[in-house]
Amino acid sequence: MGCCGSSEQKQREWKPLEDRSCTDIPWLIIFTLFCIGMACIAGFSISTGAASRLISGYDSYGNTCGQKNGKIEGVELSGRDQTNNKYVFFLDPCNIDILNRKIKSMALCVSRCPDIELKTYTDVKKFALQNGSELCSYDIPVSKYPSHGERSKKCPKLPVPPSNSLPVFHRCTPVDISCYAQFAEAFVTFVSDNSMLHRVIAGVMASKEIIMGLCVLALVLSIILMVVIRYISVVLVWILTALVVLGSIGGTGVLWWLYVDHRTNLTDQTGTSPTPQQQVAADNVQALLVYAIFATVFTVILLLLLFFMRKRVALTITLFHVAGKVFTHLPLLALQPFWTFLSLMLFWVSWLGVLLFLGTAGSPVQSEEAGLVEYRMSGPLQYMVWYHAVGLIWISQFILACQQMTVAGAVVTYYFTRNKSELPMTPIVSSMLCLTRYHLGTVAKGSFIITLVEIPRLILTYIHNQLKGKENACARCMLKSCICCLWCLKKCLMYLNQNAYTATAINSTSFCTSARDAFAILVENALRVATINTVGDFVLFLGKVLIVSCTAFVGVLSLNYQRDYTVWVLPLLIVCLFSWLVAHCFLSVFEIVVDVLFLCFAVDTKHNDGSPGREFYMDKALMVRGREAG
Repeated sequence: MGCCGSSEQKQREWKPLEDRSCTDIPWLIIFTLFCIGMACIAGFSISTGAASRLISGYDSYGNTCGQKNGKIEGVELSGRDQTNNKYVFFLDPCNIDILNRKIKSMALCVSRCPDIELKTYTDVKKFALQNGSELCSYDIPVSKYPSHGERSKKCPKLPVPPSNSLPVFHRCTPVDISCYAQFAEAFVTFVSDNSMLHRVIAGVMASKEIIMGLCVLALVLSIILMVVIRYISVVLVWILTALVVLGSIGGTGVLWWLYVDHRTNLTDQTGTSPTPQQQVAADNVQALLVYAIFATVFTVILLLLLFFMRKRVALTITLFHVAGKVFTHLPLLALQPFWTFLSLMLFWVSWLGVLLFLGTAGSPVQSEEAGLVEYRMSGPLQYMVWYHAVGLIWISQFILACQQMTVAGAVVTYYFTRNKSELPMTPIVSSMLCLTRYHLGTVAKGSFIITLVEIPRLILTYIHNQLKGKENACARCMLKSCICCLWCLKKCLMYLNQNAYTATAINSTSFCTSARDAFAILVENALRVATINTVGDFVLFLGKVLIVSCTAFVGVLSLNYQRDYTVWVLPLLIVCLFSWLVAHCFLSVFEIVVDVLFLCFAVDTKHNDGSPGREFYMDKALMVRGREAG
């Protein structure tokens, strides 16, 4: 089950796609038991009545609206029959507690939300008599609404705004949400008056069609870029390389020119007694000399690296070209981000729903200040929440790992099939079926390793945010250092996991054996790996920037054409954020394909030499570049 318990022999021939067997079965059992625990938590929260309290809502005396209720000890107005009162009405709906994320107001179960504005308590009384919906506390008779001594505490705050009930969650929500603008303004630092906030919100609502159109444009551009990279990868990479070289040489030349110019001016003034200005000029000359020397050393090292690694850069270009051919033969790879995103969204929504159920599954507690009832978690429920939080990380990583394994399996099948006409009709579907049948345990184990690193990183990040402004400089530096180290460790493990999944897809070995074999291959090709990761990642990063820039440019033109949209900031931010996410999702799949192709190429070159019986599997162009870069 562990890494040291691997039963495969250390020296072993790579035999791509020759046989399949189940891997890491104990970890599949552990993950299945963990998921059963998650399902038990969801069932417990629903069976204890938390679901009905969350959906139907409850009043400040512990009564769930729309049903009969049991008596709560010590709460006089609990245990009421609220079958006919299906809606939750807040006496002051705009009094929001930002820190605790709740409405600081008494809540009542009513039979109807007030659909008109009620300006006086007499209007509140008339509404109750006409509609049978009592908007004051249950212990106040309707006839005494205008004159009762506690009406300021137990009756709604005047004027009562017109409200409607939410479609599923039966809460009376004000029709005019302007009262929430005061709450929202605390988060909008660039807003100085209410009119600006209203214009921003109005701009987003008015330009929603343009926002949706631009999001679709980002999606189309991402797909087009993945196809175009195949044909312009050579020109693109060498242009970028030339720009980097010219920029380095030009920057170094400018620094030396500034150094000579400042030194000449300083020499012309040496006959006079030194002044503070001359001392500053001397310091600038020394700084420019240091900068110029550093830039010169950097440029020389860069030029030497490019000279000695030029063939490996050509290998990276060829890998990009072959990756484009993979997408031509396996077009369903482009749809993989959709399924992953959909799976993550469904899981996150269900996870959030169970979390909300747990939040209302606690015991009723009456506050000492106002005497109102709240449901608070205590004891085992708190441990359930922690278990549920770990499930969020592990299952999310599991879904992402399934995408990596599925892509790896499809690309491995493509690479190690000599006659491409003999490929399965849908290699991506075959890869998914193979993952489901043989390798779910491997994916569970790899995702658990990432979870072990992610949990302490998130805990330290939470502690850092909670102590912001309170901790000393040393503690702040230590926290940030630990967070940064864990982040770097996570990135390294994710890269190693990806290659382990590829090795599993090739040879059907367990996670630890695959990780060991993949790591050995990567170490043998360290320079190639460094080149592919630096050049390839930089090209893909520029591709993401290109998609965001094009989408933002079209967005500016579209919003400029519609002159009614006076505030563009928020719509453009939404569009740019979404376009970056879309580009990242699609190009990350392209990056996975390149990494898988390289590992397949490294395995191919190590165990084959082109002789009869040991023919290469690789593409002819890749074969030529591989020999040059060898």
